[in-house]
Amino acid sequence: MKRNQGMKGEILHLLQHASDYVSGQELSKIFGVSRTSIWKSIKALTDEGYEIEGIQKKGYRLVGANIGLSASAIEAERVKKIMGRNVRCFEEVTSTNDLAKRFAEDGVEEGFLVVSDRQSAGRGRRGRNWSSPSGSGIYMSLILRPNIPAMKTPMITIIGGMAICKGVRKITGLDAQIKWPNDVVINGKKICGILTELSAEIDHVNYVVLGIGINVNTEEFPEEIKDTATSLKIESKKTLSRIELINCFLEEFERLYQCFIQDGSLGGLVEEYDRLLVNRDREVYIIEGEKKKKALAKGITKEGHLRIVNQDGVEEEVMSGEVSVRGIYGYV
Repeated sequence: MKRNQGMKGEILHLLQHASDYVSGQELSKIFGVSRTSIWKSIKALTDEGYEIEGIQKKGYRLVGANIGLSASAIEAERVKKIMGRNVRCFEEVTSTNDLAKRFAEDGVEEGFLVVSDRQSAGRGRRGRNWSSPSGSGIYMSLILRPNIPAMKTPMITIIGGMAICKGVRKITGLDAQIKWPNDVVINGKKICGILTELSAEIDHVNYVVLGIGINVNTEEFPEEIKDTATSLKIESKKTLSRIELINCFLEEFERLYQCFIQDGSLGGLVEEYDRLLVNRDREVYIIEGEKKKKALAKGITKEGHLRIVNQDGVEEEVMSGEVSVRGIYGYV
């Protein structure tokens, strides 16, 4: 099944970049399968909403694209990559993280992506609900198998935030920034949430599930979050392609992740992250339980800790699991 799923995306990739018809015989030779198998993949693509013209003795030609969510549309751009090379796309799930964990337990490879048009029980950090209406947002979970100590996995969440931020900037031109450690904000309001979960032993990480929700074409929000949340459509005044943004995120994430794995830290990414940090060189509140103190945010360390200067002029490091950071005059 995995081979057929990947082959379908590769066939779409070939049709997207072909200048003319591609014959069934040529596709059979490329993939080493029967023409019947090729026809089944073509039919699966048409079932997903792609308009593919088939003419005897000429072959197949892509006429029209699917504008909804499609596993094949993601895989077509990830043929020679790791992240998103294999994708499962659903109309509705309870939570993409819950489903991704089941796939991870079944042994799928690193980079496997679960995407859904809607979540009936989407989750954010600390057990909060994540609003997941149909047709407007990106709800996805990426399975990773890093050879790192479990204590380093929070840095993957930071990389996820960076990749979303850079992807949004590239696709929309909006001035997306990061509120430490990984909230992506535009004009002081949050456009995404990240929930990272893992399975680990004492000395080994079995897998990490990076769950991401992005407010793409959302037009309104529940009363309790409308003052702190926004969407790319609200900010850009345009309806955006979720597929294009997913592919752009995967491209950015793969580069950042490889750098992190190679270095074993965020050392090679600190400057890049700090340029995106909305809190940098600004006064913030450091909130720990009922305690709240003012400090000047400076940037991050190679471990992803926030560097601050306290009111006595002494530099300290803050860990993301211990505290929250808020702006003096609002969310950021």
